[in-house]
Amino acid sequence: MAQEDGSPVTSSALQFFPWLSPGIGSPYSPWLRELKSEERGLCLIQLLYACASHVASGSIENANIWLDQTCQLASPDGDSMQRIAAYFTEALADRMLKGLPGLHKALNSTKISSVSEEILVQRLFFDLCPFLKVAYVVTNRAIVEAMEGEKMVHIIDLHSCEPAQWINLIQTLNARPEGPPHLRITGIHEQKEVLDQMFLRLTEEAENLNIPFQFNAIVSKLENLDIESLRVKTGEALAVCSILQLHSLLASDDDHRRKTPASKNLQKVLHMNKLTLGEWLEKDPINGSPDSALSPLSSASPKMGSFLTSLWGLSPKLMVITEQEANHNGHTLMDRIMEALYFYGALFDCLESTVSRSPMERQKVEKLLFGEEIKNIIACEGTERTERHEKLEKWILRLELAGFGRVPLSYNGMLQATELLRGYDGYKIKEYNGCVVICWHDRPLFSISGWRFRRYQ
Repeated sequence: MAQEDGSPVTSSALQFFPWLSPGIGSPYSPWLRELKSEERGLCLIQLLYACASHVASGSIENANIWLDQTCQLASPDGDSMQRIAAYFTEALADRMLKGLPGLHKALNSTKISSVSEEILVQRLFFDLCPFLKVAYVVTNRAIVEAMEGEKMVHIIDLHSCEPAQWINLIQTLNARPEGPPHLRITGIHEQKEVLDQMFLRLTEEAENLNIPFQFNAIVSKLENLDIESLRVKTGEALAVCSILQLHSLLASDDDHRRKTPASKNLQKVLHMNKLTLGEWLEKDPINGSPDSALSPLSSASPKMGSFLTSLWGLSPKLMVITEQEANHNGHTLMDRIMEALYFYGALFDCLESTVSRSPMERQKVEKLLFGEEIKNIIACEGTERTERHEKLEKWILRLELAGFGRVPLSYNGMLQATELLRGYDGYKIKEYNGCVVICWHDRPLFSISGWRFRRYQ
């Protein structure tokens, strides 16, 4: 939802909210319900911070009081800030309940996540927001240019769930002056049903165009993937596509997180830099942030190192990686909460600007996609916490250390993506060191980077 100047309400609330200690009103204050939208948004941010501080310090009784206060204003069908607050309060409550394992298991014992619902929510996100569309356009154009003249092309899709991307690629390759190559796509997904649908759609398209095509389905979690099952053959030009997947491998069996109180950590940063919370949140997410002093591999995982080494060993001609441009893998709970508030606040604003509040489609994306990611970031730890998003600067160093060299992404791909975004208000793309950053207004939300096999000197 936009204000008169066109800036998003949620982002604006975060930007201008001053650093205040929790202490507004008392539980059940009736005046809270009479606040105007922007005032309510500022109030909700302070309430969430107060509640999160108590959750982080283990003060369950105080956290419960603040949760009750927050719930008076939060609403899954209200304005952007009310909606996001509803999912943050749910995530904080879930974290508190995990301290009582029996109660937590009992309350979650009947929850069922169906394959069809997972497919639906991914499709809705693709339809309602342009982020995945841009990622597909930029990735496909990079593949087409890298595979120019190649007669045998093998693509490994680390999360194969959306036929539209590869249908477009098949059509583009078919139009090559030298004719289409022999194309093989290896699709990886946890659900066989998803891969079966991919096989049917892609095979049908290839047959219609008379393109030699094979689809190799691998039912596996990414962390359990057997590299040998990829069956990379001599003479194939290999491309690897990873869209919003690699961060899950940062979950380590031994989570060496510092246990310093989060609120003291954050207050120290703000005091040293004379920053308000809004100014702190506004730090440039590409060129610097409160976390930029940390090592890019501070959250290194044996899984990630082993996986990247295995991919490097396949000698890919191209690897294109799309990731969330956010730091949700911070050392403390409060680090993650404050970054997540700003990141998901922007995503909720995106939906607010595109879709009216009532449609079930929007609510499904917010609850089953954004809401579940927020819950994982806040309520989970150790290997259970898989939504460990990190910023482009960290991915660049991690991949370079793993032996990959950067490939500047296609200029034509940038032009196509820019043209695609003309139909969407508030979205833009930026070039950064040969990579692409997709933004909502000036807030980077997703990054796309290109890589290739590089021999060690």
